[in-house]
Amino acid sequence: MAGGSREPGRTVTSKVLAILEAFEQSRGPLSLTDIAEKSGLPLSTAHRLVNELTDWGFLARGTNGRYQLGIRLWELAQNTGRQLREAARPYVQDLFSLTGETAHLAVRAGHEVLYIDRVYGSKRVPRASRVGGRLPMHATAVGKVILAFDEDWVRAAYLNRQLERHTAHTHVDPKRLSEELLQIREQGYATTLEEVRLGSCSIAVPVFHTGRLGAALGLVLPTSQAATMTRHLPVLKGISAQIERATARIPLETLLGNRFAGNG
Repeated sequence: MAGGSREPGRTVTSKVLAILEAFEQSRGPLSLTDIAEKSGLPLSTAHRLVNELTDWGFLARGTNGRYQLGIRLWELAQNTGRQLREAARPYVQDLFSLTGETAHLAVRAGHEVLYIDRVYGSKRVPRASRVGGRLPMHATAVGKVILAFDEDWVRAAYLNRQLERHTAHTHVDPKRLSEELLQIREQGYATTLEEVRLGSCSIAVPVFHTGRLGAALGLVLPTSQAATMTRHLPVLKGISAQIERATARIPLETLLGNRFAGNG
């Protein structure tokens, strides 16, 4: 076993990533024992790597001896989608100002949507994600829009997966979802109703970049407003067009970063 790992052939990189992923799962401070268990590493290996990560600032140790993600990791993470976020930020803020609802911008990252920017409203709406957070595409309006307007092979690959049910309202039947995506493409927008969290609904439109799908722009509202949320479509489409114009001169690969280039 490499480096005393419980799994044969694990590299140092995979061990470090497993430690960092442990915090993604819990989102709170962890003890060294917690980290070892969640990462699948022997306590001695976890201790050594956690100390190194702490020295580098990627982890921080509290006075209670528990660890959390460090500020340096946050600083590096700000470069993810930075150009898109900086270019779109004024318009996402405008969307919030004009609607009074939580507004966000998201891109595809593998089989999930990654939230690049979000402006929170004051209304009590269950929060399913945050900036830098991810959610499955089939349960979110921004994700459905991306699936509907992305390339055929991306959609086919996604529908061939086992779709996770977050609530009783999540659409997990591939045939039904495929039909819904066709409708979304025809009408130009997507909606959800309590598919990720009870008490919330959402609506989203695509954001294009020189004719290619670049991102999705959406709003999250209380379920009580589900019947009237399409009233925000003119604003959503107008802001989407503004973002498209503002980013037109920036190559898509530069705008999203190599990881998201071509939505691959």
